[in-house]
Amino acid sequence: MEPVNVAIIYYSATGTLHTLARAAAEGAEKAGANVRLRRVAETAPPAAIETNPAWVQHLRDAADVTEAGLDDLAWADAVLFGTPTRFGTPSTQIKAFIDATGPLWREGKLADKVYSAFTASNTAHGGQESTLLGLGNVFYHWGGIIVPPGYTDPVQFRSGNPYGTSHVSGGGPPDDVALEAARFQARRVVDTTAALKAGRAARSADR
Repeated sequence: MEPVNVAIIYYSATGTLHTLARAAAEGAEKAGANVRLRRVAETAPPAAIETNPAWVQHLRDAADVTEAGLDDLAWADAVLFGTPTRFGTPSTQIKAFIDATGPLWREGKLADKVYSAFTASNTAHGGQESTLLGLGNVFYHWGGIIVPPGYTDPVQFRSGNPYGTSHVSGGGPPDDVALEAARFQARRVVDTTAALKAGRAARSADR
């Protein structure tokens, strides 16, 4: 069977989600997947970006990361979305990307894929769970198969979020626990997707 194709599509303003996305990519690759790491387009006005030096610096640092497109969703067997929280909801940048997926949705090309999500907030209890649950609503509409990390690995009892990897960015960059949680989440997505692909292939062979 061909390897699982995984797209990791994220938005990061100051680098936290970029770091988590790279860790997820490492986990997926270690599990044997073909991986596309993609950032969504920045839509914030320059005046807003320039108020935060870390935001300006991250735009420069991530300039070599390919921008996400609808073809990445069509290609993928599984997709992990990463977004910071914005008042308990996904960022407008991720939402703008999702809002452009109508053509794929109408053609049924988003259905039956595996989806998962990760996030970060500036403060503890800063809307992490509601952000991940909000992305889940999108996956329901697409007819996706949601694979959360749950409490299925020891790292999850240290990270404490069964909905998806999360981090409090106000405390600094993602620590070892958050990075390992992101790697584990991606591995779980790959393993689940591989099992689904194998089952579908076996069912087709029996027909």
